[in-house]
Amino acid sequence: MDSTRRTFLKLSVSLAGAGAGFGVLTDQSTAEARLSKARIPTPASVRKGDMLYRTLGSTGEQVSLIGLGGHHIGRPSDEQEGIGIVRRAVDHGVTFMDNSWDYHDGGSEIRMGKALQDGYREKVFLMTKIDGRTKKEAAKQIEDSLKRLQTDHIDLLQHHEVIRLEDPDRIFAEDGAQDAVLDAQKSGKIRYIGFTGHKDPLVHLRMLEVAKKHGFRFDAVQMPLNLMDAHFRSFQHQVVPLLVKEQIGVLGMKSMGDKIILDSGVVNPLECLHYAMSLPTSVVITGIESMKILDQALEAVRTFKPMTKAESTVLLKRTAQAAADGRYEQFKTTPKFDSTATHPEWLG
Repeated sequence: MDSTRRTFLKLSVSLAGAGAGFGVLTDQSTAEARLSKARIPTPASVRKGDMLYRTLGSTGEQVSLIGLGGHHIGRPSDEQEGIGIVRRAVDHGVTFMDNSWDYHDGGSEIRMGKALQDGYREKVFLMTKIDGRTKKEAAKQIEDSLKRLQTDHIDLLQHHEVIRLEDPDRIFAEDGAQDAVLDAQKSGKIRYIGFTGHKDPLVHLRMLEVAKKHGFRFDAVQMPLNLMDAHFRSFQHQVVPLLVKEQIGVLGMKSMGDKIILDSGVVNPLECLHYAMSLPTSVVITGIESMKILDQALEAVRTFKPMTKAESTVLLKRTAQAAADGRYEQFKTTPKFDSTATHPEWLG
């Protein structure tokens, strides 16, 4: 372990230890040891028809427990199929829309913007993300997103891919991206502010620390939350307790790691979704690129009951060996999911 990571591990112990009785547990900890710590209860949900809704942190906003992943709606070759997925999801009660300025070179935002016409925009909580680290680049990307999404405001804007230890410093620097985001919020172009990342919980903790030093508190934070994460460089154990303590909305993603977690052969899609839903998540964002996968997500919500400690223990025991070295969480251990690494110009 190098000195930089050792320093931030000490920081993570200090920060996360304040949350609901959790401390930071090393990657070698067993599932039983993790679960012996105080568990944060599954948030209360409100059922309306077959959909469940939870409150997003301290915002007071009610959002669907399932969020529609924006990257995946850009995958179908037929644009109308992507648009149809969005509309059918909304028709079945999904209100949380995920997207990003860079998904499919803007194609996902364009599709979502078209899908949200004809009264659909008023039915959803719309989130997108920007990559820009400078005020100039961030402001440009915000305007691009508004235009593509065909809306005059974005409900939640997030700093995207906070995956490097220096990202928080760049975002909160003078004339950094946060200045552009705050200007957009003041002008009514965005309502709430968050950030997302997938690489290491220590980077998330540092982002929260730097924000606090600047007198700022995020409304929501997005991160990988899944059965593998519980064992390896765990956002669940290191970041979530602090967010719950601060009443910051918890947005879970990569419950199946773009299907890579399923390749382990030890879990199925409903187990993955139900586990993530049983955590203190406001929303579990899942990639949906076909009507079949949309039906799978809707079925996961329809059949959901919070997992008991015993049920979670069984799943964590089953996934412990496969998860130990991060091979099924390639977003943490490889550059495969690091879009800003291959396009540094997006950062500005």
